[in-house]
Amino acid sequence: MNKKLVEQLKIISKERQTKDDPCHDFNHILRVLNLGIKIGKKEKADLEVVIPAILFHDTVVYRKDLPESRNETNESADVAGNVLREIKKFPQEKIEQVQTCIRECSFSKGIVASTIEGKVVQDADRLESVGAISIMRTFTSGAQMNRLLYFPEDPLRENSKPPAYPQPLPASLDLFFTRLLLVGDSMRTETGKKMASRRAKFLDAFLKELRKELKESGIVK
Repeated sequence: MNKKLVEQLKIISKERQTKDDPCHDFNHILRVLNLGIKIGKKEKADLEVVIPAILFHDTVVYRKDLPESRNETNESADVAGNVLREIKKFPQEKIEQVQTCIRECSFSKGIVASTIEGKVVQDADRLESVGAISIMRTFTSGAQMNRLLYFPEDPLRENSKPPAYPQPLPASLDLFFTRLLLVGDSMRTETGKKMASRRAKFLDAFLKELRKELKESGIVK
């Protein structure tokens, strides 16, 4: 993809991206973009579709405990279409493909992407929900929603289950059991699966260490 066009799209994306949510700010977009390019090259996907889809996949963001969040991907796809139609150097015949990738990107809707480009976008975005970066994002978003760090009666959910995601969760740690630990099973490309597998091991190590510390603190037995 033309480097000048990529830089132009980056500038537009950065201007439109939220400044109020560090979990979905432009730094998130850049991480996903770099992952998407890496995965896309190995999976032989069309980067002219993958790159703009990633740059605008989170243009519209709501707090995850708000009902409006269910429509984020559709609204983001609409924005992407409007932006790309104004850029005459962008291949107009690919706009609909870009929008489809964005609409199918949602984790909570459980959509299986219909194209390799969509699968690359899904995987790149989902890698942000597994591993070290996912821990940072989970507790940051949890604080925004005033969630507890963990469910006091059963922090590691060894004897109970948290509400099904994406329903309101009482504690940030619950997201590990309803999403983070499940990401590996939802990866769509071989490249993405390998990357997610390595990151998932860090989540397991984190939970083991957390259990030791909570036991030392007298919170769990």
